[in-house]
Order: sequence, then structure tokens, then C-alpha cells
Amino acid sequence: MTAPDLSRFNLAAHVLAAGSATPDKVALAILTLTGAERWSYGRLTRAVLGAGGWLRAQGMQPGERVLIRLGNTPAYPVLYLGAIAAGLVPVATSPLLTAAETGRMAALVRPRLTVAAAGIAVPEGAVPLPEDLPGWEAHAPCDWHLGDAGREGYVVFTSGTSGRPLAVRHAHRAILARALMHQGWEGIGPSDRLLHAGAFNWTYTMGTGLLDPWTVGATALIPAPSVALEHLPLVLRRHDATILAGVPTVFRRLLRAEMPGLPRLRHALSAGEALPPDLRADWQARTGTDIHEALGMSEISTFVSGSPARPAPAGTTGFPQPGRRIAVLDPEGRPLPPGEIGTLAVSTADPGLMLGYESAGEDAAGRVGDGGGDGGGEGAGPPRGAWFATGDQVHQDHSGAIHYHGRTDEMMNPGGVRVSPREVEQALAGLPGVADLVVTEVEVGPGTRVIACFHAGADVPESTAAAFAAERLARYKCPRLWIRVEAIPRGPTGKVNRRALAALIRPAP
Repeated sequence: MTAPDLSRFNLAAHVLAAGSATPDKVALAILTLTGAERWSYGRLTRAVLGAGGWLRAQGMQPGERVLIRLGNTPAYPVLYLGAIAAGLVPVATSPLLTAAETGRMAALVRPRLTVAAAGIAVPEGAVPLPEDLPGWEAHAPCDWHLGDAGREGYVVFTSGTSGRPLAVRHAHRAILARALMHQGWEGIGPSDRLLHAGAFNWTYTMGTGLLDPWTVGATALIPAPSVALEHLPLVLRRHDATILAGVPTVFRRLLRAEMPGLPRLRHALSAGEALPPDLRADWQARTGTDIHEALGMSEISTFVSGSPARPAPAGTTGFPQPGRRIAVLDPEGRPLPPGEIGTLAVSTADPGLMLGYESAGEDAAGRVGDGGGDGGGEGAGPPRGAWFATGDQVHQDHSGAIHYHGRTDEMMNPGGVRVSPREVEQALAGLPGVADLVVTEVEVGPGTRVIACFHAGADVPESTAAAFAAERLARYKCPRLWIRVEAIPRGPTGKVNRRALAALIRPAP
């Protein structure tokens, strides 16, 4: 394959280049229980270029930003890629956000234009242009805007787990880093039919569910909003999905549903939050396929994963993707040897690393450590000594596999001893009668903090749960509180809302 000219590059053009050889092939199918809406590569490319032409007709100039406030429809990826095709910068946002939340985001990124669907909140005072997918398809196409691959291509927001969402600026070249995931995680090729269980307007869906299949000339499958999760197994079978992507919550709920045989399914992909080992084992036993987990973040997407070519050893997240350089750093930013827990970091020379945060006084060099060593990463890589610290607590074993221990801000510290919530949750995963559980540190009185286990499922006696934990964990790691809940609170993407759990415990007066 000829290397792309990085001085005349466009992310959207790169994504749709493979499909240009098969314009009649289905690029996208929106699935229902009775059929599907299908988009060929030819139609998709025309719509993308038409959307770009429409945006330029509104007076927008290359480099200006457009705030996207659209729902779970094909209009979202069409406008997103259309903006990039025309040299504009789409700002992806969740349609679930309020006007106040989107207002704070807009104040940070200063979009030149807002495009919104009916019923979706927009920043106060904004006069959005309405969604018009038929009009975009019919509009005169723009030309591909070509330029340096390092120029700004799109903006996403972090989930805000640290207290406030940050605007993350990415370059057009980020799509080239995603090529490392195609075999380093996804195991995807042109003949695949990848079904992503998320909505169009989620960045995980946009990347893994759409951009990656289209880049290799495969077919992307997205369930329509009318398809309940319990019906997803039937949709998988009817539409011959070969790869399924989702979050752990999706796989857990699918295992509770009636699962037909899935003879075409080769494997599944998980990201968004840590995959419990027992869930992976249950899926393997039930379906005869594996789930390959990936670890990443908004600032770089995924870079550690298992894959069909190199499955993650049980209890690990996987390996650095071929071509990535990683390190595990101590608090002073020095790489640690195998076996020691520290902060996972990735080389600042990685092409997928963000350009920086918008107006946050930080950039990709704002969280780097000194020190050498490649930390077990593969490939020749960039010069040593510059790392972007992710905030994930991990250790790397002697085989190079990464063991995940949680986020830095989730690490528990009862009694002054640091405890990984991931380790405790793994040890408790087989607690009889429990369908789902999570542990977190809570305050039970002024200055008194303990580990609490919130669990959904059967009403397990506390003595039974405590004895189960005592057999598997050191005393200081065992939960002191056992709280049954109807369901573990999770956000729209399936991530555990630990703050909501902690709020259930009120300190004693």
C-alpha cells in the first residue's frame, strides 16, 4: 500500500478511499427487527461531500468549528465527515446534554455554526441550522480539503469524570494511528460486517463502529433506536454480523437474553470500561467466541488491547498494540520494572495522541514524565523520555501484558493503604447470586472511610459475602459495607457512576 502524502491529507477522504473501489457495496446498514436501511459507499461518499458543500455554502471557512447537536441517525456521521471533508472542525457532543452543559462547551470551543435536530438542546442564544439529510445528499459537493495531516481535524470532549469535561483537539493524522487497531485489536478486514451496539453519536461508535470498518472497506451495522438490547442477538444472526462491539454491560445483558446460535460471529470487542474476567469467560462458554478488550481514552483512543492474533491472557487487558510505545511510571515520571503498579503512559510521539486541550493551559506535553525505557511497547518508536500519563493504574508482567487496577482518581485508600477497586471486584466476581457489583470508598463518619461493595441480584446475607471475600482478599482489601441495590448506576455509555454510589452512603452526624 502506498504511504499517504501527509502534506496533502484529509481524514474523511482517507476513511472513504477503500470504498471508492466498490461504490455499490453496502457501507452502512441501520438494522431493525424486520429489515434494514442500507447505504452504499457511493451514496455515503456523495452525502458526505454534499454535507461539506452545504456547510461551505453557509460561509464557513477551513479551520472553523461546527457544533453538532444531532440524534441517533445517519445524519450524524454524514455531517461529521462532511465537515472534515470540507476542512472544517466538527465538535462532537452527546444529544443528552442540557442547554447549560452545551453552553459551557460552546464557550470553550467557540463554534462558528451549530447544527441541531429538533428537540435537542442547544446553547442559550444559539440560532442553529436544522438537520437536513436529504438536502445534504442533494447539495453540490465540496472538494476534498487537503492539507498537513497535523492540522486540527476534530474536537471531542472527555467524559468529565474528573469534574469537568475537557475539549480534546485531534489532528487529521489520528486516523492513521487507528490503523494500528485494525489488527492490534479489532481483527477486521474488508469482508467483515461489524455491528456496534452503541448510538451513532457516541465517539466509541464513530471510531470502532464506523470509521474503522469504512477505512478497510468493510460494512458497518448499527441497530436502529427501536431495537431493544434483548433483541440484539436476533439482529446479529439475521444480518450475519461477524464482529460485535459494545461495552461490558451490553455483553452481560445479552447473556441474560435468549441467545440463538451465531455461526457467523468470529469475535467481540469491548471498550469503555474494564471487562470483568468472569464475563469474558461466560461469553466464551456461551458463544464459543472471545471478547477482545481495549484500553484507551479520549486523548488517544485505544492503544492497549487483546486481539484475535494475540488474545489477552486471563485477567489482563492485553498488550501494547504493535507500533505503540508505552511505559508504567512512578510518581516522579520514571518507568517502573515489570510487576510494579504505576501510571500507564504512552509516547508523546504517537500519531494518535491529541494536539492538546482547548484553552485549558495544557497540551500533550503537559502530563509527561522523564526517564527512558520503552516499558514493553513494540516497534522502533520515537526518542525515549517523553510520556503522556493516562491516569490509569496498571502493572505490566514479564510477558508484556497489562494488568489494570483502575483510574488514579478511583484508587481507594482506607486506613492509608492504596487498594485497587479492580482487584477487589475481580476477587468478588463469583459471589453466588450476585449479577453485578462494584466497590468504592465511602465516608461513613467524619474522617472515617471504608470500602463498600454495592451489588445487584439476590439478597446475599452479609455474613456470606464477608466470608467469601475473606477467603480471597487480605483483610484490608475486604469491603466493610455490603449494600444491595436494584441496579448499579451507570452513565449513557455503560460506565459505573461511582459518585452516585458513594452518595447513597450519608456520613453519620
